[in-house]
Amino acid sequence: MAKTQQKDILSRVQDLGAEALHKLADVPGGSKLVDMANETRTRLDDVQKRLHGLDALEKRVAKLERELAKKPSAKKFTTARKRTTSPSKPATAEEPPA
Repeated sequence: MAKTQQKDILSRVQDLGAEALHKLADVPGGSKLVDMANETRTRLDDVQKRLHGLDALEKRVAKLERELAKKPSAKKFTTARKRTTSPSKPATAEEPPA
């Protein structure tokens, strides 16, 4: 009984939301808001497609990293330390001629 009552409440809220969206198009400036919402949906779909393509790339990179790690000639690259040299004679300020 509780599930059917909850379903009824949810369907009523959904119906009210749909009515509000239909009325929104009649409000001045509301059509721009509806258009913007539809455009956002389209953009989100595009982003989702691009992110799905990244999954395949990540798998390829992981596979290449594993293959590279298996090779015996794979060298571990290290960054060289920067060597600094200190001047042999400290710089002194010249005194202006008197």
